[in-house]
Amino acid sequence: MVRGQVQPPQAAARYKLTLLREAHSQWGLDAPVAAFAAQVHQESGWRADAVSHVGASGMAQFMPATARWWCERTSTPTADCLPHNPTWALRALVGYDKFLYDRAPARFNRFDRLWLALRGYNGGEGHWQAEARSTGLRAPTIAEIDRACGQARRAPVHCRENLHYPRRILLELQPRYAGWGAVWSPQP
Repeated sequence: MVRGQVQPPQAAARYKLTLLREAHSQWGLDAPVAAFAAQVHQESGWRADAVSHVGASGMAQFMPATARWWCERTSTPTADCLPHNPTWALRALVGYDKFLYDRAPARFNRFDRLWLALRGYNGGEGHWQAEARSTGLRAPTIAEIDRACGQARRAPVHCRENLHYPRRILLELQPRYAGWGAVWSPQP
């Protein structure tokens, strides 16, 4: 432990092996496990019974429509589409992150692609894509895309949360989970 570093909550330890198994099976051995753990921390504080004020539920805080879409996409039977089930939630979070990551432009480094995946998870992939187009640039940087938040389909009022989401997960919370596996850091 690094002096002064905040450790993961005790509730997280209970799900560590499940998260590791799901991350490695879907992303490989260099999966950004610490980022996934930080994301669960941000989403629900590791509470399987969490329900947000807008109706997102479970550890991964899937909205009902997104959970149904994800289950259809992964051929998960309706009876097994269970956002409050920790194993389902961790598998879905890791899988949905991989789906979003794979759709981020390959010209970005892996940290930046994960940044965009997290923005998509939080606020919808189509929003950051529209913001990228709104820059008028052929290949905008992450900073240029982030600066364009609210310039396309997304209402500017939602930008603060959506821009804070990957920052908090990757820069603030991820270090707490460094002992769990790979930490993806920004490139110099």
